[in-house]
Amino acid sequence: MGPGPILLLGAQGQLGATLRDYLSPWGAPLAWGRAEADLAEPGRLREKLEALPFVPAAIVNAAAYTKVDRAESERDICFKTNAESPAVLARHARDRGILFVSYSTDYVYGGGGAAPWSEGDGEAPLNVYGESKLAGDRAVLAIGGKILLLRTSWVYSPLGNNFARTVLKLAEEKDSLSMDRTQVGVPTPTSLLAGVTALVLGRFLGAPRETRGEGPGPWGLYHLAPKGETTWWEFSRFLVGAARAGGLPLRLRPEDIVARDSEDLSRPARRPLNSRLNTRKIEETFGLRLPHWTVGAGKFIEDRLRFAGVAGPRGPF
Repeated sequence: MGPGPILLLGAQGQLGATLRDYLSPWGAPLAWGRAEADLAEPGRLREKLEALPFVPAAIVNAAAYTKVDRAESERDICFKTNAESPAVLARHARDRGILFVSYSTDYVYGGGGAAPWSEGDGEAPLNVYGESKLAGDRAVLAIGGKILLLRTSWVYSPLGNNFARTVLKLAEEKDSLSMDRTQVGVPTPTSLLAGVTALVLGRFLGAPRETRGEGPGPWGLYHLAPKGETTWWEFSRFLVGAARAGGLPLRLRPEDIVARDSEDLSRPARRPLNSRLNTRKIEETFGLRLPHWTVGAGKFIEDRLRFAGVAGPRGPF
């Protein structure tokens, strides 16, 4: 009996929805959302995995607890979702010799300095969300096996709840807006994460059966984000400016977005000021040429204009 379909968790989230399209060359994945597998219940997740009548071709975990501020008061559910359940998935994959892909965050770092973080740098999360993701990362890597752990930053998509979509919604309603100018990082579209995931799956699942998954493989932790860097303030100005130039009727203008320091913004959870990620390892390992962050942001605006029925972009992208 051949392998079953790819098992995708978090299938209804913004990354999961993108992954469903990118995984289609291997057939429709077994797509589990929260209704099918709630990662806040690792015991039930283990039972459901054990009950599968087949061995998945691979396991891809796009599920996570990402409510950064709420996590400060929901530590237990955050750790169950981001640490305990990923370990359950990793162990299931290792014991069956299949590939396990999961995703991590720049929030595991303390955010000091200005140099991009490399995979070997020491982690020092500033909030519960970052602590939970780091605990999950360490558990998954300690379990071992064929693991691809992609650590990324500032994820956004045309779907779901994310910064880019929120900015455009607020730009339709408000005449002014305040944004953080001290956090520096790289906005990452879900299409980049899904594309690299598909690349690795293609190399693994597309290999001849007698060599598939043998040897050390390119397993482990990798940073993945576009080139360049920006702040939330600059990112929001780019989005609003590009959307207006493309014909989207927004009340807000880029010059109406006010730059604020992180310390002036009242939020329960602290954020790292430096979220730059060094991506040399993944570029060299997989032969990637990563795009500048404005490429993905421009594509996001193009998709938004198309959805809104606007004729087309006339702006800087």
